[in-house]
Amino acid sequence: MPSPHADSREVPPVRRATPGDAPQVARLLDDFQAEYDEPSPGAESLEERYEELIRNKEMIVLLIGDGPDGFAQLRFRPWVYSAGLHSYLEELYVVPDLRGNGLGSALLKAAMETARGEGAEQMELGTSEDDVVARRIYERAGFINRERGPDGPVMFFYEREL
Repeated sequence: MPSPHADSREVPPVRRATPGDAPQVARLLDDFQAEYDEPSPGAESLEERYEELIRNKEMIVLLIGDGPDGFAQLRFRPWVYSAGLHSYLEELYVVPDLRGNGLGSALLKAAMETARGEGAEQMELGTSEDDVVARRIYERAGFINRERGPDGPVMFFYEREL
């Protein structure tokens, strides 16, 4: 359920990152990885990759706030089920001090609108079981983790290094 103060908050606009934003996006992702004790190659290495991937239009990164204070990272691929694209929300992060102010929801809404604008018909994402706040944001936006609807079996996401 949305916060009773959701309508009274001034949420900053979301904008699409340019290659020049790579240092700020890299810093945010490096902070994100550190917060959740995940490995990171470091902000400098991430900066080079972001600059290249954004410049080559291999991903779309959305930013919110002047810091910036959060980001959403989208990838697209052709989809066998239709002529439309499939979108994957790879990352969504808001700096800890600003959470609970609608920034994550605004980024998610903008990511869904951006994906539709790019021709996507489906969006997937992954999050950990214990990230209750993120799961609540995704579920409020209509995402489910069950096949064929709310009564279907739970879906799992697997990964491994190669």
